Amino acid sequence: MNTGSSKPGEVAMAANETGTDGVQSERELGSRAPEFIKARRLLHVSWQVGVFLVGLGVVITGIILLPLPGPGWVIIFGGMAIWATEFVWAQLVLRWTKRKVTEAAQRALDPKVRRRNIILTTVGCVIVAAIVAFYVWKFGFAMPWKIEDQ
Repeated sequence: MNTGSSKPGEVAMAANETGTDGVQSERELGSRAPEFIKARRLLHVSWQVGVFLVGLGVVITGIILLPLPGPGWVIIFGGMAIWATEFVWAQLVLRWTKRKVTEAAQRALDPKVRRRNIILTTVGCVIVAAIVAFYVWKFGFAMPWKIEDQ
């Protein structure tokens, strides 16, 4: 496992970690397994295999739920969080995802973007209302499969 350090037992630290100035601090990268597990190589590898298999099961369940009704993306990110307890690559993916979601939320709160979204939603609702009104005017409240004369 590459932790980004040349010394055994050390874990790499995030480059943008802040100290005690009150700004959000990143957690250190690397395994979060208990020390007695990390001390024994075979036990640690077995632990990592178990974490990988559990995370894989959760991610596959999320992928299956994507087209079905259910919280597919939430379950996929839950599986990634399970992997992030042991694997640096999953920790980096989760940090990137959190950063992108935060940026998207900030962009969505921009007044210009909000105004544009409200205008587009209003125009879309007016178009849908016009289509529904035309249908009701033409055919009444009858469903399309019950219309005999068109």
